[in-house]
Amino acid sequence: MTQLQWAFTTVVLLLGVGLYGLMVSRQLIKAIIALQIMVKAALVAIIVAGDSTGNLGLSQSMAMTVIVVDTIVAVLALALVVQIKRRTGTLDAAELSQLKH
Repeated sequence: MTQLQWAFTTVVLLLGVGLYGLMVSRQLIKAIIALQIMVKAALVAIIVAGDSTGNLGLSQSMAMTVIVVDTIVAVLALALVVQIKRRTGTLDAAELSQLKH
């Protein structure tokens, strides 16, 4: 296998792990972690695509932008999870879907 094939295999595996984590887990924090894994797979794909086309600088700057935005989203999601835990006492998504006003 070439280096490019290994890189795309890694991307597919990371996406698979993240998707599996989203499908199996009912806990909100585990869902956030699974989403983070999927974003990291997208970052690897961006870097590999930039390297294979000769635009490594552009792909690195795009990856840095995604990292900054992803960090902000993760912090806001975790803050929301903390507030949900304080108000409801649970982080199980199935139990939260049954809440009423």
